[in-house]
Amino acid sequence: MMRHPMWLGAALLGLFGIIGSTLVALTYQGTAERIARNEREAVLRQIHALLPPDSMDNDMLHDTIVVSAPDELGAAQTTVYRARLHGRDMAVVFSPVIAQGYNGAIKLIIAVRADGSLAGVRVLSHRETPGLGDKIDERKSDWVLGFSDKSLDNPPVERWLVKRDGGDFDQFTGATITPRGVVKAVKQTLIYFQQHRDALFAATNAPAATDNGERP
Repeated sequence: MMRHPMWLGAALLGLFGIIGSTLVALTYQGTAERIARNEREAVLRQIHALLPPDSMDNDMLHDTIVVSAPDELGAAQTTVYRARLHGRDMAVVFSPVIAQGYNGAIKLIIAVRADGSLAGVRVLSHRETPGLGDKIDERKSDWVLGFSDKSLDNPPVERWLVKRDGGDFDQFTGATITPRGVVKAVKQTLIYFQQHRDALFAATNAPAATDNGERP
């Protein structure tokens, strides 16, 4: 007499389990898609802050390569977004490039035009001292905007230092280490671009450049 209710209860529990698992899976999928979409939009906003949308007609979020050059770019892996217009190579955007500041890693996004000049530099994240090192953030000062249009010829590569070290770039009062780290990281990125330009603009299925200048 009791077997039927027990069987029914087990069936109902199984059904509820299936429904619950399905709802969790659908919720996760929807959330994951929304997070991925938000991340793509955030990356595009960062890129467009450095490169005007009308300077490219390709999908930069898919026209990318990943390079491994920790000695030059700081990160174990750096994503390189390529901008093209009517089939011409226009610029690349490195993200993130890691600079070493006073309080740890500073994440940068750096856009380099095809001619080797800087389209711009922005700070993605940092932990520098408020009121001192945080002046690298464009919301705090316009210091980082000074990199626009600079290149290894402007100023000459040997002048890519803060003024206290005999270079051309301003430092902050009481916070030399922070701008020193950013200037060094930007210079190394320009050198890396100069040494690997063809590989960086190569078709997506081409081997990416390694830190020794060879293709794997």
